[in-house]
Amino acid sequence: MSEAHDLAGRKAAEDEVLYDVTDGVATITLNAPERMNTISRLMLGQLTDLLVAADEDKDVRCVILTGAGRAFCAGLNLEEARAGKGIGGGGEASATLDLRNTPPTVMHAMDTPTICAINGGAAGYGMDTALGCDIRLMADTSKMAAAFTKRGIVPESGGTWLLPRMLGWEKASELIFTGRTLSAQECVEWGLAARVVPAADLMTEARAMAREIADNAPLAVQASKRMMRMGLNETFSDHVHHVYLQLLPLLRSKDMKEGMMAFLEKRKPDFKGE
Repeated sequence: MSEAHDLAGRKAAEDEVLYDVTDGVATITLNAPERMNTISRLMLGQLTDLLVAADEDKDVRCVILTGAGRAFCAGLNLEEARAGKGIGGGGEASATLDLRNTPPTVMHAMDTPTICAINGGAAGYGMDTALGCDIRLMADTSKMAAAFTKRGIVPESGGTWLLPRMLGWEKASELIFTGRTLSAQECVEWGLAARVVPAADLMTEARAMAREIADNAPLAVQASKRMMRMGLNETFSDHVHHVYLQLLPLLRSKDMKEGMMAFLEKRKPDFKGE
């Protein structure tokens, strides 16, 4: 068993975040339904560790992030913060938080594709976390609440970087400045989610998409994500050169040969990530 699996197993024994790997798909579940999965310091650390574990595990080809209960994540744990113990609680704890090793930055650096299965409300930190995933599927009962300015803060976990790129400046401004709540269908119309599915079918749909991704050549999928991420901050000329350099090792991979042979032989390829 890999070190990543060992770490995941230890974390799954605790109840803030759950972890499961089945058929190449890792499912990470925020598991504090009694408080609508608000982010505590413990949950933050466990989520970070499990995202890293999934990204380092060669057996994991796609990650699904979801929540237990009726909410995906209702933001930061304000009760913990008010007691001075949690994120945003002030004092030494907030001054020493290492933002280089938190879910938003870890997710942005991950090469493994991520799907957010939004089972309920995603507000504040929860909305930013959902936006940090590559693809979002939303239950028809779910919503996104950009309530940051209504709480006297900014989208602190990636929203101010992600939203202008996803929506354009004007629509991002409208959403952030008003602190508006969007229904699942509105999220699709705005371009914040791929599609809305019946709540009862959410995980079935998410797993089907994850399996579709996992069936493809993992090195090529990961390289494609890496190139897309680099392309956000590159000129076109620089980018096409970087893509060519990324293509060279893929052309020598066993998976490329398998993909070509499977196409010629009219069969499903069996990719090994080699």
